[in-house]
Amino acid sequence: MSGQHFTAEIAHHIWDSKYRYRDDAQIFDQTIEDSWRRIARALASVERESKRWEAEFYGALEGFAFLPGGRIQAGAGTDRRVTLFNCFVMGVINDSMDGIFDGLKEGALTMQQGGGVGYDFSTLRPRGSPAKGVGALASGPVSFMDIWDCMCATLLSVGARRGAMMATLRCDHPDIEDFIDAKRAPGRLRHFNLSVLVTDAFLDAVKRDDEWLLVFPDGKGGGEIVERQWSGALDSVPCRGHRRVKARALWDRLMRATYEYAEPGVLFIDTINRENNLWYREHISATNPCGELPLPPYGACDLGSLNLTRFVRAPFTSQAEIDLAGIESTAALAVRMMDDAIDLSQFPLAPQAEQARGTRRIGLGITGLGDALILLGLHYGSEPARDMAARIMERICHAAYRASIGLAKEKGSFPFFERERYLEGPFIRRLPSDIRDGIARHGIRNSHLTAIAPTGTISLLANNISSGLEPVYDFSVTRKVLERDATYATHALTDYALAKWRELHPRGDLPDTFVSAHQLSPQAHLAMQAALQPYIDSSISKTINVPRDFDFADFKNIYEQAFAMGLKGCTTFRPNPVTGEVLSAAEPMAAPHCCNVEREAD
Repeated sequence: MSGQHFTAEIAHHIWDSKYRYRDDAQIFDQTIEDSWRRIARALASVERESKRWEAEFYGALEGFAFLPGGRIQAGAGTDRRVTLFNCFVMGVINDSMDGIFDGLKEGALTMQQGGGVGYDFSTLRPRGSPAKGVGALASGPVSFMDIWDCMCATLLSVGARRGAMMATLRCDHPDIEDFIDAKRAPGRLRHFNLSVLVTDAFLDAVKRDDEWLLVFPDGKGGGEIVERQWSGALDSVPCRGHRRVKARALWDRLMRATYEYAEPGVLFIDTINRENNLWYREHISATNPCGELPLPPYGACDLGSLNLTRFVRAPFTSQAEIDLAGIESTAALAVRMMDDAIDLSQFPLAPQAEQARGTRRIGLGITGLGDALILLGLHYGSEPARDMAARIMERICHAAYRASIGLAKEKGSFPFFERERYLEGPFIRRLPSDIRDGIARHGIRNSHLTAIAPTGTISLLANNISSGLEPVYDFSVTRKVLERDATYATHALTDYALAKWRELHPRGDLPDTFVSAHQLSPQAHLAMQAALQPYIDSSISKTINVPRDFDFADFKNIYEQAFAMGLKGCTTFRPNPVTGEVLSAAEPMAAPHCCNVEREAD
């Protein structure tokens, strides 16, 4: 371990193995300061006053105050042909053999360059349907997902970055039961996270205990024809009814699957589309692998997180406070850095570049919230903690929007900006009047500005702070970490806040604010996510930890509450025989799960 900035051995290891610039035996980044300088210089290179902004950017990176997404940290300022974007949603999969394998190829090229990918498989005809022009029967979308899974495993076997994929399917697709049950077989689709696209109409049918029509837009065949806004189309299309099921039985089947083996997750897709700032030109039906970025076909977004532990003054004292002014100024600077990354980045596919540069989406979020609350003397599950978290996120959101307006004055609005229609968006209408007036006068540089990612790897880099908005998973754990040679090493980890407490109070008993994820009720997890959602224009990656013995009826209620609270999605984790534990105080990680360090694309 070297350098004053590393206080945890795992942090140096993560930097050395994942973010340090080297070319085989030749090492370019001798220190973490060299890495920050490389990143700052590269991002500032697209600015007119590059020297000024290089110094400013370095100041934001120093000490891990601002943590750009892992692709930026690993790729900016290198000679590698890589993308600086963590997250992509791939194009619409055309329902033909050519279309399917074109989609597979595009996904492979994107993951090869380091991007995580999301796919909506709803456009593929259901199992047993006549295949076009070949006199055979379709095998259904889930069967083709197996091919994607093998592709991802193959990329891993030849030394590419670990793969991360999201697969979605509509709740009214005829193969929805197959999709829900796909992971019941241990080992199947291990490189995918699964989420069901749940509509308002379906949840209404569940509430009324109605029947639910499963449909597909497959031509003029017989049967009931209904209009649905199907994946891959901006307007509704005629769909043929295949069969009816009891809505409540289908919902229970989905809930039982995620109760028993933690997947599929749920995306409230109508909420996502209603709240989309680009509601007037996009229909979203998929997200990036961890769910915090709902994106249109070929959509892309770069990520970055403010490390909240760096803004706590006088920790563990009665004078402990959060530096909100510092958070605002760093957030504004981060917006410029992430916007510059759009111009600096390469893209695996031309349509991805067109989308990224047309919308200039960024996802600025937070990490270290759980530890920051402990440093401030707040219990994660308390109302004061939620109020503090919401206050912080509100400041970040508004500072980001004001910074983006300033960038629009300087550099112009994003190309897909339509002033009047953009201002009609529900999220935009809820912003303070000065921001709305600023957009009306000057436009805005970035269509979206905020998202909260899981940040597993970059949080380890920042001396093992808690990740994203999550509470501390456990204060002392062992974790398997992927090495540069694709093998795993096991590390004993001590949480940042605990290490800081022991440094300041070597003999003091721990306050009751040292609360871990398992000591919190599912309602406390959900309440924190709901407290921050009003300030997030994309979405939030959050795992709601559920005890093994949690009642199934209460478990279903978590998802119903999430919908009622206006959340865009819900993911739970209950220890189970299929996926095991995410982390253990005594054992290394047993199996992957959607929001842990081995599945996120950072």
